[in-house]
Amino acid sequence: METKPFGSSRLHRVSERVRAAAIVALLALSCIMAAPSYADDATSSNGPPAAVGVAPTTTAPSVDPHAAQNPIANVISIPFQNNTYFDVGPLRQTENILLVQPVVPVSINNDWTLVTRWVTPIISAPRVSEATGPETGLGNIEPQFYFTPTHPGPVIWGIGPEAYLPTATDKRFGVDKWGGGLAAVALTIQGHWLFGVLANNVWAGTGKEKVNELTLQPFVFYNLPKGWYLVSSTVTTANWEAAPREQWTVPVGGGFGRVFKIGKQAINARFEVTDNVQRPVGGPTWATQFQIQLLY
Repeated sequence: METKPFGSSRLHRVSERVRAAAIVALLALSCIMAAPSYADDATSSNGPPAAVGVAPTTTAPSVDPHAAQNPIANVISIPFQNNTYFDVGPLRQTENILLVQPVVPVSINNDWTLVTRWVTPIISAPRVSEATGPETGLGNIEPQFYFTPTHPGPVIWGIGPEAYLPTATDKRFGVDKWGGGLAAVALTIQGHWLFGVLANNVWAGTGKEKVNELTLQPFVFYNLPKGWYLVSSTVTTANWEAAPREQWTVPVGGGFGRVFKIGKQAINARFEVTDNVQRPVGGPTWATQFQIQLLY
């Protein structure tokens, strides 16, 4: 009987990861490079962030890449973020989650702005057993509301409530219970750099259907000429209802992006690859993310 060298299966899986990520990255890069630069028509990427609290215009936005990267900037935007997770569950299948996250700032007065962000997950889950096949549907919609100063200082921040709506169409996608929590964001812009963190914790349900989950999203952008940038924007989660060794999912990684325009439509596109250095049993080993953000 032929025996495989020790670790050959692991090396094969790593090779498959690299090949798949390279193919997707090349496709994303070719799409982004085909578009004309948008940043050339905007202010310098070293300029100040777009002020929050000023009514957005209906024409093509005149903002620098920082406004696309700042989650509470005064820009109406619709990000479509597609996350593909690999080696999920006992059968090591692929799962896909599309997050539609419209962001709308609303001026309250001269001092404060309310930035609303609706996180809507559309999930395509794989087969996990002979009895449980693939399923596609809607997860729990989580609207977030950030109160932020209209004229921020060196640190831009926002804080407010978050809701957890009973919109999941399958028990694998969430619980059919109302809930809520607290969301906060803080960031700063230093020359070509923009970095900060989004954080929230939600609670919902009781007993076996109880949800208590923390989400941390540190983000770092380094802006380059002609709208290009490097990015690392990973999402760490902690399921406080799980066993201690099964609570955390911690990814590391990064990618690249570009702010450009098609006609008068401003677009921010980015691609990232992450590896989960800490994950629960059955959790994905790695993931890719491709985001298209429409700016208004």
